[in-house]
Amino acid sequence: MIVSYSFVGIFLALIGYLVYFNLELRDTYINSPYNQRQETYQERVIKGEIQASDGTVLASTQTDSEGNEFRLYPFENVFAHVVGYSDRGRSGLELTMNSQLLTSHANMLEQVENEFKAEKNLGDNVVTTLDVNLQQVAYDALGSYDGAVVVMEPDTGKILAMVSKPDFNPNTISQDWDSLVADEDNSSLVNRAAQGLYPPGSTFKIVTSLAYWRQNHTLDGFSFDCEGEVTNGGYTIHCYHNTVHGQENFQQAFANSCNSAFAQIGVDLNRSQFRQTAEDLLFNQSLPVDFTYNQSRFDLEASSADALTMQTAIGQGDTLATPLHMAMITAAVANDGMMMTPRLVERIETYTGDTVQEYRSEEYEKVMTSQEAQILTELMTGVVESGTASSLSGRGYTVAGKTGTAEHGDVSQTTPHSWFVGFSNVEDPDLVVCVIAEEAGSGSEVAVPIARAVFDAYYNS
Repeated sequence: MIVSYSFVGIFLALIGYLVYFNLELRDTYINSPYNQRQETYQERVIKGEIQASDGTVLASTQTDSEGNEFRLYPFENVFAHVVGYSDRGRSGLELTMNSQLLTSHANMLEQVENEFKAEKNLGDNVVTTLDVNLQQVAYDALGSYDGAVVVMEPDTGKILAMVSKPDFNPNTISQDWDSLVADEDNSSLVNRAAQGLYPPGSTFKIVTSLAYWRQNHTLDGFSFDCEGEVTNGGYTIHCYHNTVHGQENFQQAFANSCNSAFAQIGVDLNRSQFRQTAEDLLFNQSLPVDFTYNQSRFDLEASSADALTMQTAIGQGDTLATPLHMAMITAAVANDGMMMTPRLVERIETYTGDTVQEYRSEEYEKVMTSQEAQILTELMTGVVESGTASSLSGRGYTVAGKTGTAEHGDVSQTTPHSWFVGFSNVEDPDLVVCVIAEEAGSGSEVAVPIARAVFDAYYNS
C-alpha cells in the first residue's frame, strides 16, 4: 500500500511540474539562445512583427531576392536596444518575445492548408507599449551624449520610450558584430537604460529624504547653515562649485541640492535603517521585469565610516543605480507610493489583428505610504518651482523632479554624469521621465533640457 501511495504521489508531482513548466517556465526555455528547437519553429513559421502601440512596425520579416528571410528594422538605431536584434543571437524584445513571434494563431483551416502546401504560417505580432514619437524625441534630445532615457506611465507601468546610447544598427548587426564586440570602451550592445550602473548623484536624495522622514516623522525643525562644505570624521564634502547656500530648512536644502546639508543628514541617520529604506525601494533587490537588467547597489552598514556615509547620502560612494530603477522609484512617488510592474508589451495579435493575449498592468508593491509619497512630491515640486530644475516651470504643465550631478572615476580627469528624474501633471501624474547623460556636466544644464523635450512632445502632440 505504501509503495502504491508513493507511486501515486510521484505521478501527481510530475503532473504538477508539467503544469508549472507550461505555465511558468515554457517561454523561458523556449526563448533561451541554447534551445535548438527554435530553429524548428523558424522552419514552420514566418516570425511575426514587433509593433509600436499605434501599430507602427518596428521589426518585420522580409525575404530577399534569393528567397532568404531576414529581419528588417525600419527605425534602424532608434529602437536598437529595446527592440533588439535577431542575428548573431538575440536581444531585447526579439529575445524575450521570441516564442510568441514564432507561434501562429492564424485560422486553423489556413494553417492546415499551409501545411499541405508546405508553406509557412504567419507568426503572431507583438504590440508593444512603445510610443514612436516619444522614442524619437528622446533619442534626438539625448543627441551625441552616451546615456539613457526612460519614459513610463506611473499608474500603469507601461514603458513608452527606452533609449540607450551609444547604439547600433540592428539591420547590419552581422556585418558590424566583430567591431561592436571588440569595442569595450563604448559597449554599444549594452542597454544602458536597464543595465547601465551609475552613481545616482543627487537624484538619490529622494531616498535619503525618505529615510530622514521615516526616522524623524517630520521635516519641520530641520535647519542647516551651509558654508559650501561640511566635514565629519576628517572627511569633507563640498557643494557643487562650492556654492554657499546659507541658512536652509529641509525643503530649501532639497531644492538647492545642497550636498553639505544632505551629507550631514546621512551622518545623523541610523545607518541600518537607512539601508532598510534603500532596500525597501529595491536597492540590492531583484526588479520585477522580464528583460535583462542589472541590480542597483547600496553598500552601507551600521559600522560604516562617516566618509562613506556622507558620500552615500548624496548618491556617491559605492551606490549605483540603473536609469530604469530610478524611473521606477520616481513612478512610485507619483503613484501614491505604489510601484507598478514595468512592462513593454500591450498584447499579442494574429497577423490579421485578432487578439491572442492581453498584458494587463500589475501592482508590484506599496513601497512607501501615501503620506510619504506626498512629502516627496512636495519636495520635488520645490526643485522645479524654485530650485535646480526651474527651467521646467511655466510650460503649461506642472513637473516635480530632482536633478543630479554625479562624480565618477578620477574626478580630476572626468566630467560628472548629468541626471534628472521627474513626473508631469503633479496633481494627477501622466508621465515619468528619467535621463542620464554621461560626462555631460550638471543635471540642470543637460539632463533637464532633455527631459523638457520629452514632456513638451507629450503635451504638444
